[in-house]
Amino acid sequence: MLHTVIFIGRSGCGKGTQAELLRNRIKEHDLKKRQILYIETGDGFREFVRGKSLSSRLSKAIYDRDARQPDFLATMMWGKMLLEQLDEEMHLVFDGVARSKAEAHMLSTALWFYEREKPTVIYINVSRKWSEEKLLKRCRADDVNLARIDKRLDWFDKDVIPSIESFKENPFFRVIEINGEQSVEAVHAELISKYEYSE
Repeated sequence: MLHTVIFIGRSGCGKGTQAELLRNRIKEHDLKKRQILYIETGDGFREFVRGKSLSSRLSKAIYDRDARQPDFLATMMWGKMLLEQLDEEMHLVFDGVARSKAEAHMLSTALWFYEREKPTVIYINVSRKWSEEKLLKRCRADDVNLARIDKRLDWFDKDVIPSIESFKENPFFRVIEINGEQSVEAVHAELISKYEYSE
């Protein structure tokens, strides 16, 4: 079985950590030793805004305001990776994709195009307060103060929550909700038990 998994949740919820743990588990259990294409757009945007093109400069202005990047740009980030890197015998793991209903729709058309079966959305649910505390502790450049963090959390509530709801309403996807306010190990254990891992 080829795995297609989309991790989604508030900043600081541990999406990257849990995505890595699941990727490691898939590798361990895949007797065919197939590759995993991991798509994470956050680092891509941070690199993109350092560019000199008009698009990079406009994107940087949005980044500096802690606003959400436009859907077409987000879609371009992961779409380009799919077009250039995805092979028919690859597992597929997304981290932090689809941050709006429109992007969720575009993702569904992409996965339909690639004939991916049983795509699963893993929603790591944490409270806003939990997210704020985690982001302040990690001390990344774009997590330097609560005002900046709260702007991102505001657009999560405004745009990403409706995206999650659209996944739930779409029978093409399976949506699993995980309590992210646990230890890393406990989150992973709950994730695996609900995901019902199989080759």
